[in-house]
Amino acid sequence: MAVSARRFDIVILGASGFTGKHVLKEALKFLNNFNYLAIAGRDPSKLAQTLNWAARPNAPPPIPILTADTADAASLRALCGRTRLLLNCVGPFRGHGAPVVAACAAEGCDYLDITGEAEFMERVEREYHEQAVKNGALVVSACGFDSVPAEIGFLFHSRQWVGPARPNRVEAYLGLDSERRIVGNFGTFESAVMAVKDLKEMERCRFSRVKPKIPGPPPKGEIIEHQKKIGLWGVTLPSADATLVGRTLSTLTESPHGLPGLNESAEMVEKRKAFWSSVKPAHFGVKLGSKSLLHLFGFIIIGIFIGLLGRFSFGRWLLLKYPSIFTFGGFSKNGPSEEEIASASFKMWFVGHGFSNESLAAQGNTKPDMEIITRVMGPEMGYVTTPIILVQCALVLHSQRNNLPNGGVYTPGIVFGPTDLQERLQQNGISFDVISKSPLST
Repeated sequence: MAVSARRFDIVILGASGFTGKHVLKEALKFLNNFNYLAIAGRDPSKLAQTLNWAARPNAPPPIPILTADTADAASLRALCGRTRLLLNCVGPFRGHGAPVVAACAAEGCDYLDITGEAEFMERVEREYHEQAVKNGALVVSACGFDSVPAEIGFLFHSRQWVGPARPNRVEAYLGLDSERRIVGNFGTFESAVMAVKDLKEMERCRFSRVKPKIPGPPPKGEIIEHQKKIGLWGVTLPSADATLVGRTLSTLTESPHGLPGLNESAEMVEKRKAFWSSVKPAHFGVKLGSKSLLHLFGFIIIGIFIGLLGRFSFGRWLLLKYPSIFTFGGFSKNGPSEEEIASASFKMWFVGHGFSNESLAAQGNTKPDMEIITRVMGPEMGYVTTPIILVQCALVLHSQRNNLPNGGVYTPGIVFGPTDLQERLQQNGISFDVISKSPLST
């Protein structure tokens, strides 16, 4: 079906789920920006209850409720055939995401999701990129926390290295704050457990990508580091964020001006070229941060449980049967309460080391002589920040479609980097700040 003939501008699939209901609640704030919004899932009655919850204290708006099941390919094709943009909130994505992407790629329907599952994203790119390009379906995974703060935060940080200055290494430290102890969503824990099972498959099928030229020697990062300036201990966090940044930088290496839009204005072409010319590649990693070294060791123990038990079917059964025990109460099947959500927030610090002049990096084993620290900060991650990010990505895609790539499977950074997404996030409670620029003792 031609895009202009599609009935729905945006459909939220899985709107009655843990995260989906909060995405719907956020989307209702911008109802006037969407001509036709609908929600979809397996159970229409549960969706109706969710719509009532999301609209309170107001009466629910007359939004169409559609039936679709990730296990029913025909229902997905029918849904995508009359939709311009699908927001997929049905996880875990390794088990439920591929059929949805397949339907979108086949029908030329744009697609955004909130996954952080690296294996799923690699598989989607491998299996559906060519079809998505052919049919004009723009497929962008990881449009939530912590991938977008990491990617857009990295691009923001990179652009602070102006003139001849060049970064060598940027390390992100993720710190979580809450007045109450917040319990994580079981779906997130399940994805982490199953990711261990998928490690071998992911390594076997990983793309061979072009690597950007980064000045200076490869950094020797430690598994555990202490950053005095931000007051955090950090332990390496195995997440998809570094992979996503690497994919964005690889695409940028092949296309230094970024990806051309479907029908860009001359103004947007110049804006896109200017944006990407100011981005400087660097080695990137993510660490989970804590003010307490004792708490950090607690994270490490949880990681060991997942890493060891996740390799075996019985171990995975134990982890998923008793998540609260193996995470010391950090995750549960009930998820956090509304009070816990309201009290939580995050800070992601970007500590970059590099050279005040690129020529210094060419002088053998010269160490970085410059440090820049930036920060991305916002509300609770999973049920506040993620819906804000997904809805703002949807608004950008909906209102600026001609300025975005025609179709294909891409990262949030390469698609949304040169748009006004960062400004939109700032207007909705997610801040981007430069903390310091200073010389390093060599």
